[in-house]
Amino acid sequence: MRMIEMVIDEDELTSGIDAISVVENPAIESNFVALKEEAKKIELAEISKEKRLLLGAALIPDKPILRVDDDDNEYYVYFSKDTVRQASELFAKRKFQDKATLEHDQVVEGMTVVESWIVEDKEKDKSSIYGLDVPVGTWCISMKADNEDIYLQAKEGKIKGFSIEGVFSNKEKSKKQKLEDEIESVLQELGYVEMESYNDYPESAKNNAKRALEWADKNGWGDCGTGVGKQRANQLAKGENITKDTISRMASFARHAQHKDVPYSEGCGGLMWDAWGGTSGIEWAKNKLDKI
Repeated sequence: MRMIEMVIDEDELTSGIDAISVVENPAIESNFVALKEEAKKIELAEISKEKRLLLGAALIPDKPILRVDDDDNEYYVYFSKDTVRQASELFAKRKFQDKATLEHDQVVEGMTVVESWIVEDKEKDKSSIYGLDVPVGTWCISMKADNEDIYLQAKEGKIKGFSIEGVFSNKEKSKKQKLEDEIESVLQELGYVEMESYNDYPESAKNNAKRALEWADKNGWGDCGTGVGKQRANQLAKGENITKDTISRMASFARHAQHKDVPYSEGCGGLMWDAWGGTSGIEWAKNKLDKI
């Protein structure tokens, strides 16, 4: 069966983890521990009342995770130690600690990641105190459950662990795509290839990109922008022609719609949404693909 390494693509503006989902059947097959006053297997003498914390593994390195493609073919994906660490760091930098869902379907409030760490020593790590048997390199978190319904479900065993939500790339496809893009760019510059391109996107898409660029010029991109992202925003702001491949990438950005209203100063969501043309630009891209 195929085994595919997933990576964070630095050219994908929001590559990484968007949220933590609490689920009944975590894909990494590691349940969390509900830390409560009456816990019998865990001695927490210093706790005088329920802390309402859920502790567990968010991502385990080199753990095969079964997936099924659009043609119903099964395959496995996994994350290296480096990617797990990178994902945990980006999650914190982007201030997504309060982004949570239930079963990857329903956004929930009152769930906050209050601790996050990488396991460096199995025997001495905090996770081992609570009976979690996870390898070195695992990203562990503890989540404060102020959401009464979610916490009760966890105590009753209806939800058992964490599952990540985000955007990752197939390592081999990512390398291949970058190489193809570089070759195409060089051929275009040399005049050997002339790609059909378009610039009939709405004026509002240009204005959205301009707004993102103006804010970034004053405040910096932080961890949000990459060379590709800045190039795309500049193209749109100037009304330049863009190829079908670029239009496809714009259309695919629709998967980040849940973050489009995040203020520029509070995270990457709104800034990156507008950098790619905003709602009007992304809707145009989706419609354009159906016509070309």
